[in-house]
Amino acid sequence: MITHFNVKPLYKRAQMPGWHISFYMNRTYYEADYLKTGEIIWKSTIPDQIDETELSSYIHELMLFHVYNE
Repeated sequence: MITHFNVKPLYKRAQMPGWHISFYMNRTYYEADYLKTGEIIWKSTIPDQIDETELSSYIHELMLFHVYNE
């Protein structure tokens, strides 16, 4: 389960799409950049036991809520 999901703009000009995201999952801290195309560039290593496709799906849903529904 993802907790403490945080979103910050990648660029000082808020009109430019791109966000830095961070969150905890299973007591481990993760960071990534979320690009306007929906691509996720991981800054942290994702353990093999975590399904990256499923995790990306959760992040896309959270981004819809936090960024696009404002």
